[in-house]
Amino acid sequence: MESIALWLVSLIVFPGLLFTIALALFTQYLVRKWSGRLQKRMGPTYVGPFGTLQPLADLIKLVHAKEEVVHRYSMPGLAKFFGILGIAAGISAMLFFPLSPLRIVSDYDYLVYVYLVSIWIPVSLLLMSLAMPGPYTSIGVSRFLSFITVMEPAYFAALLTPMILASADYKPFYSIYATSITVWRYWVNPLTALPLVLALIAAIVTLQAKAMFNPFNIPEAEQEIIAGFETEFSGPVLGIASLLHDVDVAVTAISIVYLLLGGPYPFPHLSIPGILVLIVKYLAVVFVATVIRNAFGRYRLEQALYTIFKYALVPSLIAAVLATIYVWM
Repeated sequence: MESIALWLVSLIVFPGLLFTIALALFTQYLVRKWSGRLQKRMGPTYVGPFGTLQPLADLIKLVHAKEEVVHRYSMPGLAKFFGILGIAAGISAMLFFPLSPLRIVSDYDYLVYVYLVSIWIPVSLLLMSLAMPGPYTSIGVSRFLSFITVMEPAYFAALLTPMILASADYKPFYSIYATSITVWRYWVNPLTALPLVLALIAAIVTLQAKAMFNPFNIPEAEQEIIAGFETEFSGPVLGIASLLHDVDVAVTAISIVYLLLGGPYPFPHLSIPGILVLIVKYLAVVFVATVIRNAFGRYRLEQALYTIFKYALVPSLIAAVLATIYVWM
């Protein structure tokens, strides 16, 4: 019974449904607030203390108050199903990190994590768009597909680099948990710090692309193709899609913090210094993404793909090769 109760707490409360949604909405708040300050605007202000509840209010408004606009070929029920499926995949991915009281730990669990985050989340967004078809939707979907073919392999290779290093010395092999609690040791070794730096740069670029922040917001390109793959979204469908997007951003940022920056370590995870270090690292990753978003304009599709290839895919592959060479030395 205790095991079942612990699973329910992990799935529903922490770090499951409630915590992941809260973290995703708070991350959205931070990006909007910091973007406002960088642009000399107020940002979210009125709902909740310092405007912290504005993303939640927007989500509730979309789900419960806004009209759901449909046309003859729309399938809003199917779109909602795929959106919820993607959110569930993001929530499940959180169970692989050390912050979960009942975590999933095994050899090669990284592949399961990638299956959830790099396949199901983007595929869910695509299927949501295809369930609400339209002329502008097809343009956004084609651009998003182009992004995925470069973005997700770069994300995979960036996080694979610390996996390779950790698996040479620790078990389980290619485990998110084992890598998260040991990766900080490789930052103090000059031979392993270089591939980690390259992997970190690649991961930040892929975070920017997965979040569709400038300069990589071409799949939605609001002034060019109305809203891209989200053009036909409205009401609850738009709310679920927005939440799925925020969950993807939060999980990606958490993965960077744990797998490349070591999470709370060298402090213990449950210690007060460890929790503070974890929070600071997460805020730093989100802040860097926000600054980049506000420092660049939108790229054209070919420019965006070339940038991801040059600054994410190539560095991540080089980092993985260097890590492999170090392991076999």
